[in-house]
Amino acid sequence: MTEEQAYQKLSALCARAEHCTYEMDEKMRRWELPSDVRERVVKRLTDEKFIDDERYCRFFVRDKIRQNKWGRRKVEQALYMKRIPAEISGRVLDEVSPETYTEILRPLLRAKAGGVKAGSRYELECKLIRFAVGRGFSVEEARECLDF
Repeated sequence: MTEEQAYQKLSALCARAEHCTYEMDEKMRRWELPSDVRERVVKRLTDEKFIDDERYCRFFVRDKIRQNKWGRRKVEQALYMKRIPAEISGRVLDEVSPETYTEILRPLLRAKAGGVKAGSRYELECKLIRFAVGRGFSVEEARECLDF
């Protein structure tokens, strides 16, 4: 595959959906393109605004919180795996209000509580907190939402 073919394929892909720099570089790596070619294609895609890691991060955070109902920690980890710089991800995640996480978590815990088998209130709360932490919420956020 030539450099121009790679650029054409990736620009078409980016025109359909948001992608980050790491995803595009990984695709080219799988195509076994040399690193200098990959760098030039990524730079061109970035210069022409096909790739913008901050824009990608904003969409990713919004989707994962609203659609997948993830907490901050899980979103942070996913962005880390996508190689989004911490200064970008931190800034975008700081824009999400604590109330947003509470609005997401409270109904989740209520729904989960109905199907959890527990011998005591303490056991129920422990299981719900563990569930919330697995979703990326903090223990404090989980405790705050256990008011039902």
